Amino acid sequence: ASELTLQLLTFSRKVESKLRPVNLNHQVEHIHKLLKRTIPKMIDIELHLEEKLKIINADPAQIEQVLMNLAVNARDAIHEEGKLIIETENVTLDEEYCKTHLGTRPGEHVLLIVSDTGAGMDRETADHIFEPFFTTKGMGKGTGLGLSMVYGIINSHGGYISCYSEPGEGTTFKIYLPVIDAEIKEEILEQKEEIIPAGGSEAIILVDDEEFILELGEEILSKFGYRVYTAPDAESALKIYQEMKNSISLIILDLIMPGMGGRRCLEELMKMNPSLKVIIASGFSVNGPAKEILQSGAKGFIDKPYDVKQMLNMVREVLDKN
Repeated sequence: ASELTLQLLTFSRKVESKLRPVNLNHQVEHIHKLLKRTIPKMIDIELHLEEKLKIINADPAQIEQVLMNLAVNARDAIHEEGKLIIETENVTLDEEYCKTHLGTRPGEHVLLIVSDTGAGMDRETADHIFEPFFTTKGMGKGTGLGLSMVYGIINSHGGYISCYSEPGEGTTFKIYLPVIDAEIKEEILEQKEEIIPAGGSEAIILVDDEEFILELGEEILSKFGYRVYTAPDAESALKIYQEMKNSISLIILDLIMPGMGGRRCLEELMKMNPSLKVIIASGFSVNGPAKEILQSGAKGFIDKPYDVKQMLNMVREVLDKN
């Protein structure tokens, strides 16, 4: 029921988009890591990504939702062995193309293609797949909101989505997302240069069970001068801190992790050093599950996935507190 509610909210655009400059390849690579753990092994996943992909203005979480929806549909369409292929490329849509494809706009776009070698659909079915509550799955196996939600998200990004399918041959979705205008991009970069705070040289332990998040956080903090030690779980973080506690100035701790988890890890860290500075990182709202743990000794909160400005501001603010 909660999943259906979220889908209905997204479809009706009650869930606010958080748009920012995005390299779509990063979202594809993140989803690829998740899919490798969840898609059956007899389905091969291929990536063909443009190296110098242009930047789009997008909500990373919603784009990943689109990718996951399309990947799950592809999985369901492949009954035995098959392929899921994800591609990105830079394209320019001209006036002629836009005349024959209602809803498209001329200009530079990033093209995302998601294809499968599954059962495919006839033309009549393909014509209805973006309609709310329409589903090709059996009773109890789908809400029929997945592709209509994908359509709504792409539409809210000023993009265009099309589907081509043939019975027995598979299905291809093509999504066109407009590139950020060069002048807007320069303006955004200038703003970031003005407002991004100075870094530091302190030693920080970054704790998260998602490899992608660890790599991103380490890259952000290292670029601004911090010495970063990464831990994939709470147990590893405690061990690193035990060995290096005299030189560690801050710990950034994921709230939800397998094993001990963030809550118990914080309790153990506070026993070792009640004045230790810990920032909680979570995809939950600061007023959700994170609220209680913030009252248990944590000194700050940052959203996941990391926002560069918010992360650096919070790190500096907590480190500078006496």
